[in-house]
Amino acid sequence: MISGDVSSSNHCPPLLAYLNRRTPSFDPPCSGSYHHPFSFDFFLNRLFSCFSDRKSVGSDSGIEGSVGTMGHQASSSIAVIYSLFILCAIQHCIAYALKANRTALLTVDASQQLGQKIPDTLFGIFFEEINHAGAGGLWAELVSNRGFEAGGPNTPSNIDPWSIIGNESLIFVSTDRTSCFERNKVALRMEVLCDSNGSIVCPPDGVGIYNPGYWGMNIEQGKTYKVILHVRSSESVNFSVSLTSSDGLQKLASTNRLAAASDMSNWTKMEFLLQSEGTNSNSRLQLTTTKKGVIWFDQVSVMPLDTYKGHGFRKELASMLEDLKPRYMRFPGGCFVEGEWLRNAFRWRATIGSWEERPGHFGDVWMYWTDDGLGYLEYLQLAEDLGAFPIWVINNGISHNDEVDTTDISPFIQEILDSIEFARGSPNSTWGSARAAMGHPEPFQLNYIAIGNEDCGKKFYRGNYLKFYWAIKAAYPDINIISNCDGSSQQLDHPADLYDFHVYTSARSLFSMHRQFDRTSRTGPKVFVSEYAVTGSDAGTGSLLAALAEAAFLIGLERNSDVVHMASYAPLFVNANDRRWNPDAIVFNSWQQYGTPSYWVQHLFQESSGATLHSTTIQANASNSLVASAITWQSSVDNSKYLKIKIVNFGNDIVNLKISVVGVQTAVNSVGSTKTVLTSSNLMDENSFKEPNKVTPMQTSLRNAGTQMDVVISPYSVTSFDLSLAQEEYRSAI
Repeated sequence: MISGDVSSSNHCPPLLAYLNRRTPSFDPPCSGSYHHPFSFDFFLNRLFSCFSDRKSVGSDSGIEGSVGTMGHQASSSIAVIYSLFILCAIQHCIAYALKANRTALLTVDASQQLGQKIPDTLFGIFFEEINHAGAGGLWAELVSNRGFEAGGPNTPSNIDPWSIIGNESLIFVSTDRTSCFERNKVALRMEVLCDSNGSIVCPPDGVGIYNPGYWGMNIEQGKTYKVILHVRSSESVNFSVSLTSSDGLQKLASTNRLAAASDMSNWTKMEFLLQSEGTNSNSRLQLTTTKKGVIWFDQVSVMPLDTYKGHGFRKELASMLEDLKPRYMRFPGGCFVEGEWLRNAFRWRATIGSWEERPGHFGDVWMYWTDDGLGYLEYLQLAEDLGAFPIWVINNGISHNDEVDTTDISPFIQEILDSIEFARGSPNSTWGSARAAMGHPEPFQLNYIAIGNEDCGKKFYRGNYLKFYWAIKAAYPDINIISNCDGSSQQLDHPADLYDFHVYTSARSLFSMHRQFDRTSRTGPKVFVSEYAVTGSDAGTGSLLAALAEAAFLIGLERNSDVVHMASYAPLFVNANDRRWNPDAIVFNSWQQYGTPSYWVQHLFQESSGATLHSTTIQANASNSLVASAITWQSSVDNSKYLKIKIVNFGNDIVNLKISVVGVQTAVNSVGSTKTVLTSSNLMDENSFKEPNKVTPMQTSLRNAGTQMDVVISPYSVTSFDLSLAQEEYRSAI
């Protein structure tokens, strides 16, 4: 009965239940963020209450002999047990506190004498025609399959994504090879069977064809669009050209085109402007008529007038590239350069000249047609517009499935020599004059050529490479040539100025690779990390976790920039309607775009190229999750100078970090100094069209800026401190 009374206490059974609860560890009650039904305070309160209750039970029983002794013995035993438990709990809490709030010291030696100049070329961009990055993306052309060539050279052919307005009793549409363009012979023939009156009357809005563009055209109110189409007919024509909603019911802009038969007997180019009276991000182009007869159409184009620097690039996407301040642009691939088969490889000659004469080609690696409006000259122009130098990746006679024997490679070499002359030659040279005729008489600064893409180890790569190498060097000795073979762990067996290094791996693996080039030879060719990214389950479609690992990797490249001269993320773009690869830096559709966390990490490194690297040392209590670098850089806007300290915390602990800067020769201003943090509440958080800024850098002023700072580094974060340096004379030792 006594034991029954004791066990009936209000406090002890819940306490015992708490002790007996099977939890992984006792650490959580010490954490403010851990919400357990019984807190550590509850435990202590109930413990003391339990002791008090046991004492009162023994004294109130009225049988102080055996019962009291038994109660005292029981209380003593339980007290010992609880005392031991408290000691264990305290030990766990101390351990948890150490784990949750680690300390570290970061020492930065900012002395000019020990600074190391980072190459001006370090960070750039890599553009590949993948995921509809160009066609239906960066290239602002709104019409898909504008020349009706995507269905192949044989007719009749598939005209997708063009579709017919009206049923087969009213209109008959086919293709034939009657175009006036020698390299694009396929044209669309539209036979209208109805009329404005008579036995078969056309619908009030007419019959015809429409093109939805690349998953809808984004037509905006007040904006002007340039329309070009080529037309032929044996009769007079009267047709409408309209921009409408996807169902044709909302008319955004429209014009009627009338011409006499005498003006239409030969192919005629029509060119005009349409100004939209409304906005619809899922629009289409319509060509309709209510007049009986036959009309041929070919090479139909709709382009917004407002493009990036007036050169045909989608403004908002190109602006996102400009914001990265890339020092170079590698193009046009990637696997796009090779093709699954050589017959489908990128051939530069087919992408220059009048856009109507470009035959286009099917990219059989990423499985879609491109009309090559974004061609060789446009790539060079984009690099120039971005203030970046071009890196031209050439096909060296090798695809994924076939190769040209080295003994037969000479025509391919000549093709590339011609491409260099096109870019660099005088306006009076054979190929330089072709460039000048396209509106760019001044040569481009093409100083880098990559021979092939991921071809090292293939049967004819070394032999082909050497022939390309010596031929290019003989004609253009100043051009830097990039090999596909990795020379980071062993010496190359062939000459090169740089060698390619590609890495796609897990977050943990890439984080550990921040020391990848610590032991790479400092003599010989330099490293070009032309493709890097976290992929697989860690990446999702662009996660914070992936971005953090990439940031640590980039810090490693900064620290090894005496041997690593260039680096770029891949892929750059993805149209959300055609994801061929995950993740990507910039996601877009016809009217929206956002940067993934990986894109925003690149923002944090936009000042690194050409900056001065300083030595950093981290001392931490049993933590290898911190990676840091420090640079000094100068603003191109107002010439202000900054000491930028970047820290990646790849662990789940808060770090109380003391930053000690030595060797700086000017004072640090709190005014103008900032702290920028990239993090989120969940490692797998991503940005999206609905939440484009969910994971983006957050900048705040840094009021305690100085050479000695105590700061808090959030778990799983990238933090950048930009310390404004006083406007005193700053002489570089480099």
